[in-house]
Amino acid sequence: MEMIIGGAFQGKSTYAKAHHPDVCWKKGADLEKEELMNAEGVLDFQEYIKKELKADKDVARLAEELWEKNPDIILVSQEVGYGVVPMDAFDRKYREAVGRVCTDLASKSKKVIRVVCGIGTVIKNA
Repeated sequence: MEMIIGGAFQGKSTYAKAHHPDVCWKKGADLEKEELMNAEGVLDFQEYIKKELKADKDVARLAEELWEKNPDIILVSQEVGYGVVPMDAFDRKYREAVGRVCTDLASKSKKVIRVVCGIGTVIKNA
């Protein structure tokens, strides 16, 4: 598993596509769970989490399930936990869920890259 993370509009998707040109990329918001479990690469993974939460689905075991069923996936996710804490209850729940799932996935990943201004910095390479 590999994760590519960073803030909004920092060039994560461009970086991922350039470094993994042979991967069939899917968009997180468009995926159903079975598709996620079989995807090679997912852009905007945080949008998959948002979609699941809006459908009142539990994402507490998502990282574990993904690790068990698709350990070779490449995930590109926006870091949503920086900045002002949202006033809206759903937005706070979403922000926390993305943070928890991505933290768990990063601990399981062989490689984690943080992209800022289009430049990727490896922050984990196990």
